[in-house]
Amino acid sequence: MTKKQALIIIDIQNDYFEGGKNPLVNPELATDNAVQLKDKFKHLERPVIYIQHIDHTEDAPLFEAGTDGIEIHEKFNLQSDDIVIEKQYPNSFLGTTLQDTLQEYGVEQLVITGMMTHMFIDSTTRAAAELGYEPILIEDTTATCNLEYKGQMAEAKDVQNAFISALSNFAVVTTTTVFLSNLK
Repeated sequence: MTKKQALIIIDIQNDYFEGGKNPLVNPELATDNAVQLKDKFKHLERPVIYIQHIDHTEDAPLFEAGTDGIEIHEKFNLQSDDIVIEKQYPNSFLGTTLQDTLQEYGVEQLVITGMMTHMFIDSTTRAAAELGYEPILIEDTTATCNLEYKGQMAEAKDVQNAFISALSNFAVVTTTTVFLSNLK
């Protein structure tokens, strides 16, 4: 028996694209893949939930309230009846209505997409597993950035690979093409 799934689109917001406060590596490709999933879930009348990070502190370094940077990317063509949940922490469940919303729709499994693999995708995927949502992580719908620690630079492709590898212990990891070919 197939579990009732919901698609969660985490923080695909303008600040992560060219001209934003923190452009990631290849956010366009990840977004295009996430839009394909969104379109298929909508066609199948399955829940699509957008997570929108908003920082309400003045001069926030990222996702400052009231700026264009907090807007969900225009490729999603957000509608007035779409489900949008605001968050302030990396974990999309913490301090939000996400779990209540999932319960309201009878969701048993989360399909996870979104931005910053090493922060928001990591935190939310692990929480989803701990809460019993048997997450499926669509790796080519995620993007990250270069990271530096103690003068050592980790390239985005290496950050992405490391985090996706680690998250495979908490989620089924697949690609957009494979997931869509198996979606009924």
